[in-house]
Amino acid sequence: MRRLRSSTLGALPGTVQVPDARPATAGILHLGIGAFHRAHQAVFTEDAAAATGDLGWGICGVTQRSADVVAQLAPQDGLYTVVERGRGDERLRVVGQLSDILFAAAEPDRLQRLFASPDVQLVTLTVTEKGYRRAATGGLDLADPVIRADLAGGAGSTVGQLVRGLQARARSDAGPLTVLSCDNLTANGAVLERLVREFCAALPSAEGEAIGSWIRDHVRFPSSMVDRIVPATTEDDRTDVARRLGVDDHAVVVTEPFKQWVIQDAFATRRPAWELAGAELVEDVEPFEQLKLRTLNATHSMLAYLGALRGYETIAEAVGDDDLALAARRFIDDDVAPSLAGRGLDVVAYGEQVLERFANPALRHRTVQVAMDGSQKLPLRLLGTVRDRLAEGRVPEGATLAVAGWMAYVARGRDVGGRPLPLDDPMADLLRRAVTGRTDAAAIVDGLLGIEEIFGADLRDSAAFRAVLIEHVASLLR
Repeated sequence: MRRLRSSTLGALPGTVQVPDARPATAGILHLGIGAFHRAHQAVFTEDAAAATGDLGWGICGVTQRSADVVAQLAPQDGLYTVVERGRGDERLRVVGQLSDILFAAAEPDRLQRLFASPDVQLVTLTVTEKGYRRAATGGLDLADPVIRADLAGGAGSTVGQLVRGLQARARSDAGPLTVLSCDNLTANGAVLERLVREFCAALPSAEGEAIGSWIRDHVRFPSSMVDRIVPATTEDDRTDVARRLGVDDHAVVVTEPFKQWVIQDAFATRRPAWELAGAELVEDVEPFEQLKLRTLNATHSMLAYLGALRGYETIAEAVGDDDLALAARRFIDDDVAPSLAGRGLDVVAYGEQVLERFANPALRHRTVQVAMDGSQKLPLRLLGTVRDRLAEGRVPEGATLAVAGWMAYVARGRDVGGRPLPLDDPMADLLRRAVTGRTDAAAIVDGLLGIEEIFGADLRDSAAFRAVLIEHVASLLR
């Protein structure tokens, strides 16, 4: 079968939306060109470009982990299909906003030249929580061997790539730049700016002071909040799209109709008219990100661990379980809503919308996929709520059950049917050591709660939190 590319666009069925025009220039350099970015920011950018006729916002996508995405997209001229699946309806759209793509490890010099290009006005990121390589304190992990190698002249980490790229831009006098994080981190822009400054401070003094000063004067790091459910694409998805398009697409992305993007309006440069595509430009992103992290993301993780333990393959199946749906609602109503009180947010209504989205059976978002990287996600999604409620003198039952679900998932490693559950986590070895040889709930809780990189000393030493965790873990192990 022929491959999707520019020359085959005219042969696609009339029901498939195709780009009105392709970008003429790459104005955005994106680090982490995975499925989420292609279903979210790239779509917003294409819609904004269509609304204004501005062809200067092509996206050069940079893959961080492997060349697989390059192999998928380069032969297709950067084109790919976004499949929006709602309840009972489905919409296919070919997105053409990607103007270039590269694998950072294979083309470091070209990446530097792109940073230094005056055409590039924005650097955006979706590298996941673990891509920021933070220590337990929240700062840059200067003991990380990749960070250490970058300080010696490399550019293997996200922060290393940014600083080396900004040095190239400063040398070329290409003008200011906006660096926009789109990852699920609280105050992601401020976090990224701090990590960049810490990297600069760790460089030899003359080098670090020079680039640090240039960044202060020329670079802005606004925060943003992104929301769209994008499950992993399956071979069945690709086969179905090929049948409907009449051409083969190796880069299919599946998502839901809903999408949201809230952006702090604090740019050093010009930007696409994202507000014309439905994005919200605001002064303060923090209320929106807290609502999403503590409600949507936390409930997603809760259902992933508890659902996987019960043998459910997808989040939709998990939320279809009356017990788990009730636990999720109690978590939102009794723990999250009080922790966000006084911010003018209707947490309960938002939570109901979230559960309705999770129940969409067309998405087939796998529980074990959502369960990945729990050591990185728990502190951001759940432990803030736990700390807030403990500070108010209450042990949050729902949030504690969610944490217990993660602990039981790590400790058991199998669902109720005996099928293995993958532990895909950057701290997997440490997690396994923490539970090896421990069979009773108290020992498992103590082993995992003692990992200060995740829980800190405060939660480790909370007798009330520990007691409820033990009860829940014991129940889940049974």
